[in-house]
Amino acid sequence: MLLNAPRLVIKIGSSLLVSPRGAVRRAWLANLAADLAALVAQGQQPIIVSSGAIALGARRLKLARGGRATLEDAQAAAATGQIALARAWAEALGAKGLVAAQLLLTLDDLDDRRRYLNAATTLARLLALGVVPVVNENDSVATEEIRFGDNDRLAARVALAAGGQAVLLLSDVAGLYDRPPEEAGALLIPMVADIDRLDARLGTSGAMGTGGMAAKLAAARLATEAGVALAIVSGREDHPLARFAATGRGTLFSPAADARPARKAWLAAGRTAKGQFTADAGAIAALRQGKSLLPAGVTRVHGKFARGDLVVILDERGTPVARGLSEYDAGDATRIAGQRSAAVAAILGHAPRAALVHRNHMALL
Repeated sequence: MLLNAPRLVIKIGSSLLVSPRGAVRRAWLANLAADLAALVAQGQQPIIVSSGAIALGARRLKLARGGRATLEDAQAAAATGQIALARAWAEALGAKGLVAAQLLLTLDDLDDRRRYLNAATTLARLLALGVVPVVNENDSVATEEIRFGDNDRLAARVALAAGGQAVLLLSDVAGLYDRPPEEAGALLIPMVADIDRLDARLGTSGAMGTGGMAAKLAAARLATEAGVALAIVSGREDHPLARFAATGRGTLFSPAADARPARKAWLAAGRTAKGQFTADAGAIAALRQGKSLLPAGVTRVHGKFARGDLVVILDERGTPVARGLSEYDAGDATRIAGQRSAAVAAILGHAPRAALVHRNHMALL
């Protein structure tokens, strides 16, 4: 069962943790902390991904639109509210004999390989020490271009970094429905084995959340393609983890049978690519057969990037096909694009690397 996973990431949405008046729902949080203490007592290692900083900060600063009127307001609200959020978690977990640690991340932290590994190492050490990490997006410094935008996908990315086996998204709805759940006759979908067959418009979003069901489906795709199970479960009731353990009510997304290795999963999940290669049909077909991207198959090079930066490979219609690490910087890549391997050495004046993107450093999308 999902709740028996040795390492479990649990995402908490703003509308569950923060009341409409902008205060922490302390009784609900105390019940959740009791559920987490029960998991720890069983030898499990929970990781919390918690929203709520902007909602809490907006109340204290008396900002309009819940602190989301402008990016600057959201950053100020997050900086103010994160103190209150961390205190609430530390007090709730401390009351159950647990130690909390705060970890703030931006998208760039998990897209940069070195910082990704640093975050993974920190999480591993905290868990080994018996600490409960509480993770949130670092909204006080995030910008429109590098924001996760929702903590559903952040939870999936954290699970990949931490080597987790499961993700539990506590939501203001009970799971994924076959139509908007407020409509008469809406049916809960208990199991999803193939996300590609789902209608992306299913479900609805919470009143205070920014993710919505589309973000939850994106999180489920990230997790399951890496071999991590994910469930969407109602968090409205007291003791939501205990209730889920007793009833199993929610929507479970099964991990893919052909899950990606950890490095491939990291490459596929990355979003802040520094450049793009457009490849011809022959090169795209070769990629799908497990080949590397050679210079001869590249028709255009976009962006400013260095060797080792993350790039996206597009087909001639502009559809992303793969992500990988470039073996060349943008200048050299532009010089050799479309050239046969035999001509590359003469163009660059040195012995070239065999591929623009090697298959070992690439993940198909």
